[in-house]
Amino acid sequence: MSDRPFKILGLQQIAIGGLDLTTLGSLWVDTFGVTKVGDYTSESENVQEDILRLGDGVHAVEIDLMQPLDPESRPKVHEPTLNHIGLWIDDLRAAVEWLTERGMRFTPGGIRPGAAGHDIVFIHPKGNDDFPLSGEGVLIELVQAPDDVIAALG
Repeated sequence: MSDRPFKILGLQQIAIGGLDLTTLGSLWVDTFGVTKVGDYTSESENVQEDILRLGDGVHAVEIDLMQPLDPESRPKVHEPTLNHIGLWIDDLRAAVEWLTERGMRFTPGGIRPGAAGHDIVFIHPKGNDDFPLSGEGVLIELVQAPDDVIAALG
């Protein structure tokens, strides 16, 4: 029996970066037919996003197409191209506390509102001496699931 105080419920999103949202949109919206449902810009995160949705209801997966506001600044949302994956979490605060106690490294910024309005936090892709656990090369976004997602997937 695990003492883990949270559960990963499913895939919430994938984020794909590139230098040109028009080119990304041409592939994902025009060619593949995925629906654009919003956009988001954050200077502190160096990003302009088109937010797409694949599927419906609690099983929908968000696809974030991301372009850096300044390609020379950090974070470099276009490197690597598959920027990150997002996972629905039933209790984000408990997850962060539990993972931190075990040595998980998170990116700066802590828990904060994400582009889709849900609280988020990022697991760093690389560990360090103080926090040796990491995403093992993958940036992982933990996303607080809303009640309907928890009810359906929990």
